[in-house]
Amino acid sequence: MALTVLDGLPSFSPQWLRWRKTSGLEIIFPDRKKRVVMDIFYKRERILEREELVDKNHYPPLLSYLEALPALFNFDQEDVHKHLHADGSLFQSPSATAGAFMATGNKDCLNYLQALAQRSTNGVPQTYPMDEELLKLCMVNQLQRLGLAEHFEQEIEGLLEKVYRNYMNRESLPKWSNSMATQLYKDSLAFCLLRMHGFRVSPWMFCWFLREEEVQDQIERNHEYFSSVILNVYRATDLMFPGDHVLEEARSFSRKLLEKTISMANKDQHTVPFPSFQSVIKHELRFPWMARLDHLEHRMWMEEKNNSGLWMGKTCFHRLSCLQNDKLKQLAAQNYEVRQTIYRSELEELTRWSKSWGLSDMGFGREKTAYCYFAVAASTPVPHDSEIRMMVAKSGIVITVADDFYDIEGSLDDLEKITNAVQRWDAKGLRGHSKTIFDALDNLVNELARKYFRQHGTDITNSLRDIWSETFASWFTEAKWSKTGFIPAAEEYLETGMISVASHTLVLPASCFLNPSIPNYKLNPAQYESITTLLMVISRLLNDIQGYKRIPEADIEDSIAYTREILEKKKKELLEHALMDGFDDFSKPLQASPLILCESFSDVL
Repeated sequence: MALTVLDGLPSFSPQWLRWRKTSGLEIIFPDRKKRVVMDIFYKRERILEREELVDKNHYPPLLSYLEALPALFNFDQEDVHKHLHADGSLFQSPSATAGAFMATGNKDCLNYLQALAQRSTNGVPQTYPMDEELLKLCMVNQLQRLGLAEHFEQEIEGLLEKVYRNYMNRESLPKWSNSMATQLYKDSLAFCLLRMHGFRVSPWMFCWFLREEEVQDQIERNHEYFSSVILNVYRATDLMFPGDHVLEEARSFSRKLLEKTISMANKDQHTVPFPSFQSVIKHELRFPWMARLDHLEHRMWMEEKNNSGLWMGKTCFHRLSCLQNDKLKQLAAQNYEVRQTIYRSELEELTRWSKSWGLSDMGFGREKTAYCYFAVAASTPVPHDSEIRMMVAKSGIVITVADDFYDIEGSLDDLEKITNAVQRWDAKGLRGHSKTIFDALDNLVNELARKYFRQHGTDITNSLRDIWSETFASWFTEAKWSKTGFIPAAEEYLETGMISVASHTLVLPASCFLNPSIPNYKLNPAQYESITTLLMVISRLLNDIQGYKRIPEADIEDSIAYTREILEKKKKELLEHALMDGFDDFSKPLQASPLILCESFSDVL
């Protein structure tokens, strides 16, 4: 009997192969598919012939793939029995154990499979037992990526404290073995989550693989197998502090391999486990972690069809069925929709406020009401922080309009008048645009002071006025430089510019609302702590780079490169201050926001 395969290949399961052999079935393939089929069988034979050459540092023995081997593959039943674990499993692989049971009829294998099927109501994982701590870390990571972490703060904190204790009590670094892919994935994920939550951990927690050339060589030669692990290593290096030179090495190593994976995927789509994985890698490589907006990241992760919490295993990617939770994704989608509803309402209110004070139709400069709100809402996505978002967005609008007035519209006489008016906080003598800007600012400061007094019983009116007075004075200084052609020294320019960018004017008042224990003197210009100063310097350098990019004829590439070097150093310092304990300019709910706000507002201020 002959069978012609026209539209696809039949399943080459062991049972099907045995039936084809006993029935005398002959398969006739069209010419265009003969080469493909022959190539598949040729590669299979090479794998089987190479089995004895597999060393301890490479893939697990082929017995662990027993269910996928052809029925004609000759295996020693005694060898199967020799590799059985005490729990009745073969290499703790349910599928391989099932293959072993069909081949040997071993009752211990059957007991293992039956017990596992009863435990795993959502589907049996590819390996069992799994590392319970790894499962929980993956779940925390999944919750964060879906934007649900705010609902599980206590549980997450408790788990991470336990993980931290376990790592601190670890007597030695892991040694290379077949399970190192899992270990490296776990260690890099734990490092990332612990640092993000303020635990001081060493980069060697996961960079141990850099101490062994053999390990690096194995990863490089089999980078497709380690693709998800390498991606996790790269993500962990985002949290780099000053002096973390080993993280720089790990970042360079992982980035090179990820770029190689992308290059190979462009030539052959079969080198990646699913098409969207390529876009995930590109996203990680293209957009700096500090420049991403949380709300948009949550949406992207929800829309990713293959977003299980753990990717790894004896093939390129391993799926944990317990993390493929449709209910979790439904909850994330509902959470996202609730936020969107709140954001739309806030934007409508902000638009009315901007229009009522005449800020949205000044007739010059930029109308940035929606932009200012989008920047703050996307970087502080927790719904109950509504007052904070509105405060920062309104401040951003006033800053944008006033900055344009100083840069574009106002004469030196007009600018001197409004600067003096803000210093004494009195609108007498102002008219036109100057009066509009001052009135909107006065309304904003009074609104914030009233809210703070109602909540905390302290009057911060003068502190808020001082920080705005300092900002307006810096704008006037820069306007005089520009209009008179004066070129300040670099130190003088930076001292004024770090104030004129007004990042502290946005963030410090918001931080006081989030953490009432912050003393009022931290709003005073002369007493900013190092974390605030770093925020101001970084914002200014980011803004200057964006400004230079708008001048295509300027030959300043060397200056930009030098500035970027300074920026990277300052960002590491700010990140350490923001995430580690002992620095209280910003409260914990706002710790992740200052850098994101810097990046978001750098192009508009």
